[in-house]
Amino acid sequence: MSSNRIFVIGVGMTPFTKPGKIVDQDYPDLVETAVLSALEDCKLSYDQIQLAVAGYVFGDSTCGQRALYPLSMTAIPIINVNNNCASGSTALYVASNAILSGRNECVLAVGFDKMEKGALGPIFKDRTAPMDRHIELLIELHGLVPAPFTAQLFGAAGKEHMKLYGTSSTHFAKIAEKNHRHARNNPNAQLATGQISLNDILDSPKIYEYLTKLQCCPTSDGAACVILANENFVRRNRLESQSVEIMAIEMVSDSKSTFEDKSAIKLVGFDMTRLAAQAAYSKAGISPSDVDVIELHDCFSANELLTYEALGLCPLGQAKTLIDNGDNTYGGKYVINPSGGLLGKGHPLGATGVAQCVELCWQLRGKAGQRQVPGAHIGLQHNLGLGKPKLEEGDFDLEKARHEVFMLGIKGLGHRDKQKAKKELAIRLGAIPKKPKGKNIKKYLEEVRYQKMKEQLEREERAKNGDVEFGKPKKSGVQYLSKEDILKLKSKSKSRK
Repeated sequence: MSSNRIFVIGVGMTPFTKPGKIVDQDYPDLVETAVLSALEDCKLSYDQIQLAVAGYVFGDSTCGQRALYPLSMTAIPIINVNNNCASGSTALYVASNAILSGRNECVLAVGFDKMEKGALGPIFKDRTAPMDRHIELLIELHGLVPAPFTAQLFGAAGKEHMKLYGTSSTHFAKIAEKNHRHARNNPNAQLATGQISLNDILDSPKIYEYLTKLQCCPTSDGAACVILANENFVRRNRLESQSVEIMAIEMVSDSKSTFEDKSAIKLVGFDMTRLAAQAAYSKAGISPSDVDVIELHDCFSANELLTYEALGLCPLGQAKTLIDNGDNTYGGKYVINPSGGLLGKGHPLGATGVAQCVELCWQLRGKAGQRQVPGAHIGLQHNLGLGKPKLEEGDFDLEKARHEVFMLGIKGLGHRDKQKAKKELAIRLGAIPKKPKGKNIKKYLEEVRYQKMKEQLEREERAKNGDVEFGKPKKSGVQYLSKEDILKLKSKSKSRK
């Protein structure tokens, strides 16, 4: 009997809920529910687990230990992983490799998060942001506006797809309508609400241009768990009837094309998805057309559309046709996100990648209830993780940057040159603080803020004395300085250098 085959033998998850909805529920409670459910599913006890991998984002170090110790302290290794939105699938990847290595026979992977309400932001503000290069390229390609950064990032990729292939905003809205419809049959879904029509999607509040609120996934609290085993363990414990084999599991990171190709589509991971999918198809010995049911990373409706093409479900530029033909839902070629996806089910970052696996196991066992995909034999899971941007009020004052750039004037430049010039000027004005060599960033930011405050007080004092024409309001809301004042400021800036 082979020991290098991997099987999912037990699965469990909690309902995904709005952050803070259940007041007295903490992450150890979520983990306990998911793990006990998975153990019950395969009729095992915790002391049969030889290694555990915990994926989460919102928590201090060793949350995995704190969450699992109440179940039993058996001295097994517990590994914590944080790969942002891909933390859950990363936990699965590490657990799978523990079995493939031959070191372990039965391994647990759990993903969880107890999140905060609203758009995601950085936790550590005194160091380099993981997505600083993404921010720079997005500014170069599309600029920035006062909207959640991730919505702008994926929204820009969707805009690029529209321009290249004629996709319309309705195609993105159709994806959101489909996922919210699927979620109605999922008792664990956060947004398993009443019927949401296409018009409801289109008429919901705009978050970024064509992306409306119902096309953006909500933050969530929740946990999910899967138990993996090799073939020897499966047969020894007579678990053949419920075991689902993982035919291939692949994980990749960015290649040079992410930044060098100057494409918003590639900036959000198109090539990562394509490379991982090709490797998985090859290892499993199948093609995209062999797949029956898919759980993929629809953090925004735009990303689901892009992922159709990256996974090879349709030719490049033809996602709109797949959508219009209904080949992404029941009765079509594929059923994509029968759980409701991130848009309908919710998105506790660490739990998502594990919950996708849970859903596919239920589908392939024929145990998915009202959302069961008829005749499902092969499932495909796709989970994507980028990083957290560092764009917060005070870090990037968009209004100030735009107004100051307009006041001092940037004319006669091409679009890209203008974007670059705007960014450089914004940095010079302190709208986007840039860490100088050899300086502590926190100290530097304090100096920048103090200097800006000092200069503002000086200008107001001079204005009171009538020395400078200052503060004439215009209809645009921009405050203008006189030419004389601008020349003085430039002169002071040169003298400082």
